[in-house]
Formats: sequence, structure tokens, C-alpha cells
Amino acid sequence: MNRRKWLKLFLILLAVLILFGVLEYRGVIWHNNLFANKYKVRGIDVSHYQYQVDWKKVAEKDKYQFAYSKATEGQNYTDSYLEENWRNAQESGLLVGAYHFFTTQSTGKQQAEHFIETVPNIETSLPPVIDIEIATNKDVQQIQKEITDMSESLEGYYHQKPILYVTYDTYNEYIKGEFADYDIWIRDILKRPKLKGQREWTLWQFNNRGRIPGIKAYVDINVFNGDQAEFDWKFKHE
Repeated sequence: MNRRKWLKLFLILLAVLILFGVLEYRGVIWHNNLFANKYKVRGIDVSHYQYQVDWKKVAEKDKYQFAYSKATEGQNYTDSYLEENWRNAQESGLLVGAYHFFTTQSTGKQQAEHFIETVPNIETSLPPVIDIEIATNKDVQQIQKEITDMSESLEGYYHQKPILYVTYDTYNEYIKGEFADYDIWIRDILKRPKLKGQREWTLWQFNNRGRIPGIKAYVDINVFNGDQAEFDWKFKHE
């Protein structure tokens, strides 16, 4: 192959890579779909960053089965779209739940009280979620205590053990080797997740730039580690 043909081939490959990068950046395609396709039970998580959601469009064709909405953060913040998202997602036939963004500026009990004051206790809803994305330079035992305090308070009120949403950093620093009976929701937007200690995950956030009908902004997309029957057995309380 002469030099001109090599150059032509290189330019074609470069153009394909650029196109792929642009499409992925815009959320049109996502490489992690290759790994996530085997998991058929899917859901999204939303907050005020997604603005108004057309939940009827989201729920069309039964592509998504559940939705988590941000409820609270720390001791004082409440997401302005929680009530609207919860009500409309539920009316559209999705199983709904709420998550709390954990901080280190207040105690676990204080954060639990804020969540309880904000999120209704509905038997058919998904378990509450504690979103742990804090820095990893905190006192490990103290953080574990605050997570435990919050978890126990939430479980006592909602009668469901909270799910712990983690990154690899927060899992390895604060959760690994502890909280063995808690379900894990892991964020991994690059590949299929693998937790240290051979621990299984329950939910996997595989895409943080999803584009789906009914939502104008990017949205997080998640899968459940199991089939529909297993999901129903675990989360549907009728």
C-alpha cells in the first residue's frame, strides 16, 4: 500500500473516531451500552438539572421501569422538582423512589430527619437511597458512623433498608468490608462494574449523558442486576 493510500485510510479512521466522539459527547450513543445491554430492567435518576420531565414519554414502550428523584441534600436543601417528578413518574406507571445527597456538614441523624420530613412514607415506593460522593480524606470511622445513623433512622421510618449509591472511591474508602447487608448502587460510566471483595451490585449507573424522549437535558441511566421477575420480587410491594 503506497503512502497516499495509508494517508487516506488514516484520515477515514480519524473521521470515524471524531464522529464517534461527538455522538458520544452529545449522548446519541454510549459505549457502555455494549456492556449494559444484557440488563433489561432500566431506570433513570433525575433532579432539578433535568428541569420539567415529560414522564408519559419516558414511560412509553416500557423501556424504563423505575425512576429515582433527588429529594434532599445535607440538613436543609430540598430539590425543587421532587414533588412534581415523584407524582408524575408514579402516574405514568413507573416505580418511584427518592435519594438523598449525603454531606459532612451535618450529622447522619439530622440528614435523616430532613429526608423524612420531605419524602412521603409510601409502602409501594422504592427504598430510600443515600448518595455518597464525598471526598475520601475524611475520618473513616466517623463517616461510617454517620452513614449508619442515617441508614438506621431511614429504615426505622420507611421499613426498608436504604440503598447506598457509591463511586469506586467512596466504596473503597467507606463501604468496602462494612454495610454487608446493604444493596449497592455503583457508578461506572466506562465499563461493567466490579467491586472489590467480590461484592455484588444491585443497581448500576452506566450512563451519565443519556438522551431519552421526554427529557431535554442529559440524564443518568441505570440498570438492575437481574431480570424483571427478580426486580419485582425485590422491589414491588403490592
